[in-house]
Amino acid sequence: MLAAALPARALERPTGQVVLTVGGRVRMPNDGDVAHFDMLMLAALPQVSFTTRTPWYARARRFTGPLLRDVLAAAGAQGTLIRLTALNDYKVDLPYDDAQRHDVIVARLLDERPMAVRDKGPLFVIYPFDARPELRGAVYYSRSAWQLRTIEVF
Repeated sequence: MLAAALPARALERPTGQVVLTVGGRVRMPNDGDVAHFDMLMLAALPQVSFTTRTPWYARARRFTGPLLRDVLAAAGAQGTLIRLTALNDYKVDLPYDDAQRHDVIVARLLDERPMAVRDKGPLFVIYPFDARPELRGAVYYSRSAWQLRTIEVF
């Protein structure tokens, strides 16, 4: 209860190249009405790693990055729907609740290394598919997005 009464800490502005923009229902923007993140800002958030099999790689791979819910919280973003947009303008919608119920991450490392654009980077929203049987299917596979550029919260 006390935390709700405290003022939200402002999101600092990126000092490096912007790699992610969070827009829509954002309460803590750092540039107009959006929140921009550089790689250092994403790396400063608590990091989560998991190894999972995916339809896109021949073997299980290790993904590391902040939880999607932590990225949303850093921007003060809340809503009911999240739209992910990739560098190639691929768009996918997922329920906001997915970020709360599942340990979805905004992966910035693949097998402990930064991801190049040609290797689905620099950011990849990925579910921990091997954590729960219900996550291993077309619905959740389609909600993942590599080469992430923007997150819009509605």
